[in-house]
Amino acid sequence: MRIGELARRTAVSERSLRYYEKQGLLAAERTTGGHRVYPAGSVDRVVRIQELFAAGLCSAKIAEILPCVRDVDGGPAETATPFLVEELTVERERITRTIDDLLRSRDVLDEVIDNASGR
Repeated sequence: MRIGELARRTAVSERSLRYYEKQGLLAAERTTGGHRVYPAGSVDRVVRIQELFAAGLCSAKIAEILPCVRDVDGGPAETATPFLVEELTVERERITRTIDDLLRSRDVLDEVIDNASGR
């Protein structure tokens, strides 16, 4: 599929897709005319990249992680190094702390909403 179709199917800008390619997160073949052509699995890969960015990971870390993530088609995945596992454990703990903070904030808002609405 061409870059416009991938952008449409993933709701990710063409500019971002080009950035992902430049960072080694996404690969495309080139036509004789120089147009990018992405394999069908690229939609799932872009979704995964977006999830990892949303989790607060940088593109360099995502590039390390992606080979360790099993492809949607069930293809083999590399094994993460002990160092990468340690780094990812730290990231996971950071995400957990963020979730906990957000849940506390939501509880405060719920209390204010309840009090303001007379519940």
